[in-house]
Amino acid sequence: MTSESAPILQARDISLRFGGVQALTEVGFEVRPGELFSIIGPNGAGKTSMLNCISGRYSPTSGSVWFKGQDITRLTPNQRATLGLGRTFQNLALFSHMTVLDNIMVGRHHLLKNNFLTGGLYWFGGAQREELEHRRHVEDIIDFLEISHIRKAVAGTLSYGLRKRVELARAVAVKPDLILLDEPMAGMNLEEKEDMARYIVDLNEEWGMTVIMIEHDMGVVMDISHRVIVLDFGRKIADGLPDEIMNNEHVKRAYLGVEDDEAA
Repeated sequence: MTSESAPILQARDISLRFGGVQALTEVGFEVRPGELFSIIGPNGAGKTSMLNCISGRYSPTSGSVWFKGQDITRLTPNQRATLGLGRTFQNLALFSHMTVLDNIMVGRHHLLKNNFLTGGLYWFGGAQREELEHRRHVEDIIDFLEISHIRKAVAGTLSYGLRKRVELARAVAVKPDLILLDEPMAGMNLEEKEDMARYIVDLNEEWGMTVIMIEHDMGVVMDISHRVIVLDFGRKIADGLPDEIMNNEHVKRAYLGVEDDEAA
């Protein structure tokens, strides 16, 4: 990661309104290649709404999203995935009736020139080179996330922590340049959180993925993030290094619920 490199992602004055509710107000920031970048804030601050604007699930009321120098504001989520944008969700979005392997292969689907889903997921005789290459990549992900022992298990039968790991695997299968992680450690015990933090750092450092993460566990955020922004009531109130954020009075007030004039 170099501070001089051009941003991989820019959010330019993003505002988002749902009827009479203003979810985001002129939020702007940029993320550079190789950063592990976190978005934090109290419940209802607009963090997931921001991620949804980046991924294409929501269209901002005003403002624009730029990815690798291209305005992607009006592109669909699938078009953004093809450009190299991957994501996980706050609530698990796995196919619970499918195996772990099948779930991860679905993440590769848009990368295939030939639709392997129409012919089944397992081709042995006369398999096309393309499908085998995709399968090899999926096996690398399975090994990396240490889920080989559950590769043939039905996703819906797994523990919550393992399902979160499978969802991460599916997002990684897209081969994203930038991965959006929406509360990847929510609901996990301490050991599961430590494992997930290690996987995220390795994806960033060893696999070269830029990461934007929403996470409520402040200890994890401050330990592994390169840079952090803070949202409160849909507005950006701070942007900086973890230590700067920890010592920022506006951030403390937002989390403690103390008004500026009360805190004086």
